[in-house]
Amino acid sequence: MIAMLREWRRPINFGLFIVCALLLAWAYYLEYVEGLEPCPLCVFQRLAFLGLGVVLLVAAAHHPRGWGAKSYGGLILVAAGAGVALAVRHLYLQSLPPDQVPACGPGLDYMLDTFPLLETIGTVLAGSGECAEVQKVWGLTIPGWTLMGYLGIGGLGVVTNFLGGSGRRG
Repeated sequence: MIAMLREWRRPINFGLFIVCALLLAWAYYLEYVEGLEPCPLCVFQRLAFLGLGVVLLVAAAHHPRGWGAKSYGGLILVAAGAGVALAVRHLYLQSLPPDQVPACGPGLDYMLDTFPLLETIGTVLAGSGECAEVQKVWGLTIPGWTLMGYLGIGGLGVVTNFLGGSGRRG
């Protein structure tokens, strides 16, 4: 198993990068073709997929062994972990009863233009009413799909780079 991961680490990292790119393309399809306006948490989840994809692409291109591969595994864990945290927060907001949903706040573009960055991040993570809207795709909410994506991509990326990173380059 470990020998297979070692041999296939570069193609797996590149394949996972492609999956991240396809998920981002799907998000833009939903926004621009289907007309679903992303809430601020959705935008942050896109950024987490972008970060995860960049780490996977660089890991595939660099293809180090030993601690270098384990370092990429750690970066993948951080990026996927951030995505998981954002998706779980989003799912929590969607599960709230209507009377407990936070009030709608200003749009993300406005916050980025007028608020300091840390205040914007705090406001987005606190959530807003638009983040509590439930829109299902194939029977599952969009944050539910992203959570599965982060767990699957992140899990495979971490295992591949931690276990497959020892020994000779493949």
